[in-house]
Amino acid sequence: MSGRLAPKLLLTAVLFSAMTLCAGEWTQLLNGTNLEGWQVIGGGDWSVLNDGTLVGQSDPRKPFQQQSWLYTNREFEQFDLHVEYWMRLGSNSGISIGDRSRARHAVPGTDSDSHKTPARIAYEINLDNGEPVDYDITGSLYLIAKAQPGIQKRNDWNAIDIQVRNDLIRVSVNGQVVVEHPGLPGRPKAGPIGLQLHDNRDVIMFRNIRISEVH
Repeated sequence: MSGRLAPKLLLTAVLFSAMTLCAGEWTQLLNGTNLEGWQVIGGGDWSVLNDGTLVGQSDPRKPFQQQSWLYTNREFEQFDLHVEYWMRLGSNSGISIGDRSRARHAVPGTDSDSHKTPARIAYEINLDNGEPVDYDITGSLYLIAKAQPGIQKRNDWNAIDIQVRNDLIRVSVNGQVVVEHPGLPGRPKAGPIGLQLHDNRDVIMFRNIRISEVH
């Protein structure tokens, strides 16, 4: 073999290098009582139940702006993120990373621009409980990398784990890796974490949202 690594060996070396950066202790991002530390974007109704579960849905008494997001006030660089979620059948959601615009272009208004949504200027990890078509598969990096289908449970709670390093995004659903991608040149991975309520037909619940930052 020449002095160049074979593509598969090179990819393995890159992934090994990325994952040797060890994450630290886990920190809960949701305090279990209210939305302190989070920012609501758009017209969705986000609330915390008595058992600490976060619910995103629309309020039929209020106008809904097509999309709503919930963003952490804090920004993060390299980290492991664990989220457990439940979705009504047919619902769509997502988790954004690296989006310092905080989805302001995704919500109708003076700054709305379909070319600057979180999936197009940063990264959105898709959550979808409809038909698994194209990028509409839970765990997909939307418009970038399609996830392996058939891992999500349609009528129960699921867990998604997202590992973010300078040269790697790895997504696991219920403990099984479904996507690995180095990221796109020029797109940031560092920034806040966002949770999406796609539209007024959807209901999404989250719990045990925790993060472990790399040191």
